[in-house]
Amino acid sequence: MPGLENVPRDVRTVYLGQFLGEHASAIATELDTRGIVWWSKEPNGLTRIWDHGGVHLFVDRTKIDEAKEIATAVAGS
Repeated sequence: MPGLENVPRDVRTVYLGQFLGEHASAIATELDTRGIVWWSKEPNGLTRIWDHGGVHLFVDRTKIDEAKEIATAVAGS
């Protein structure tokens, strides 16, 4: 999954949520399909302990409502 370095400089992102790896992957696929800029922060080292291994997704702030709909459809509430 891409990191922050792949986000264009003129795009500001906001936190979408923390998801299981398979949900994050499915959400990311749909975000790509719809042309929504996104990036992820995957757990490593100590963050695996307090994040329970979840993947954090961030999306273009102008598309947050659409991204929330996608996340809910894929991962539920």
